[in-house]
Amino acid sequence: MKNIVILISGRGSNMQAIVEAGLPHRIAAVISNRADAGGLDYAQARGIPTAVVSHREHPTREAFDAVLAAEIDRHQPDLVVLAGFMRILTPGFVEHFAGRLINIHPSLLPSYTGLHTHQRAIDDGVKLHGCTVHFVTADLDHGPIIAQGAVPVLRDDTPDTLAARILKVEHRIYPQAVAWLCGGQMWLNESGKVTSNGPEANDTFIVAPEME
Repeated sequence: MKNIVILISGRGSNMQAIVEAGLPHRIAAVISNRADAGGLDYAQARGIPTAVVSHREHPTREAFDAVLAAEIDRHQPDLVVLAGFMRILTPGFVEHFAGRLINIHPSLLPSYTGLHTHQRAIDDGVKLHGCTVHFVTADLDHGPIIAQGAVPVLRDDTPDTLAARILKVEHRIYPQAVAWLCGGQMWLNESGKVTSNGPEANDTFIVAPEME
């Protein structure tokens, strides 16, 4: 059984999806940089240890990341999962958890890194948009890709409607990616490439064509 630590900043819907997936692994802690994050109440109600490391209490990103890393390390994590954690992490933090730190980004990387991905996709007239689970590296939103999911971009989509459709896919692929990594079916090799020893190598892209 692997130990998973999940970092959130808000309601933590992807955290909830991972918890409710019933994976045969231990959610060792849910940690937030905000004391008012709704996901903390959800975790506490399910008996999951929680902690708050407020970025506002530290003068620099490096100082915050050092305290955050120490709190994470207390739980001896095999995998650290960013689930709506709205802080840019320092290279030192990323290096400390190299190969164990993953994120989900609301676009089909390498397209649309950064913010406002749904509006940018609509503005560009793309026909498919989606989400990507990837290892975190010091290069923001450019880490090795683990899994992706896509939905059609509809003619009357707004950023909100597109985001809602993609969120459903996020809730499918993030728990699956966590399961593969914790189960040893996928890993980051010495060359920095995502490697698989099973059929999931062909199943890491999901197209969800629902038009509702």
